Amino acid sequence: MAVVAGDLVRALAGRLGRVIDRGGDEALLLRLRQAGVDLDLPVVGRLQAYRLRQLRQAVTWTALLAGVGLVTGQGAATVLVLAGLGLGYGMSRERARVDKAIADRRLRMQVELYTVNQLLAMSVRVGGVVQALQRVVARGQGTVVDELSEVLNAHRGGRRIAAALEQAAATTPEVHAARTYRLLSRGVEYGTDLAEALRDLSEEIRSERVEALKRTATKRRAAMLLPIIGVLAPVMLLFVAAPLPSIVFGGR
Repeated sequence: MAVVAGDLVRALAGRLGRVIDRGGDEALLLRLRQAGVDLDLPVVGRLQAYRLRQLRQAVTWTALLAGVGLVTGQGAATVLVLAGLGLGYGMSRERARVDKAIADRRLRMQVELYTVNQLLAMSVRVGGVVQALQRVVARGQGTVVDELSEVLNAHRGGRRIAAALEQAAATTPEVHAARTYRLLSRGVEYGTDLAEALRDLSEEIRSERVEALKRTATKRRAAMLLPIIGVLAPVMLLFVAAPLPSIVFGGR
């Protein structure tokens, strides 16, 4: 009985999950990989865990909002609307959590890439790409280093290093990391000057990061000024408008 109930719950979770994640299982698996969620689980288990969390959130929020409607004495139509809102919100919460995890992971990689590329640039001068990756993985840590470690594991499993790097470029959430992996792959295939190219890419990444920080700082300053303007603007208008009657009517 418990096995049948578990199968029914998983089937329901799968159907509801496909309503929210319309891209299919492959797209969902890529997003989970990019977010670093449930990577210790097998592929099927990863999908099931995600969709069961979606179902749990959906049931919780549906029951919560429907319960609020019943407790406050709302009509049947209002309760159904609240239940629908709870269902939609609950189903979207897990997706939003994964999206945030991807954004956070991308930000960490942007911070790490400058240093990683500089280390790779120094290492490829005294050895090949594989040796450079081994040095960085052995000495470093972080999200980018974890992806490079996966590249080395795939290579040890019999995959060509260029193919492993191309696969990493296709699955990483950070565009500059993808550029780094493709650069290394082409260096293996065509023997380009990787050290200089990696340093140039590092400087480009740093410049873009500085510009992004400047834009963020400008937006924050503007957001801080809005409340001040909202308070001061009416006061200034009163000061400007106060003498208008005497000017218009000649002091009478």
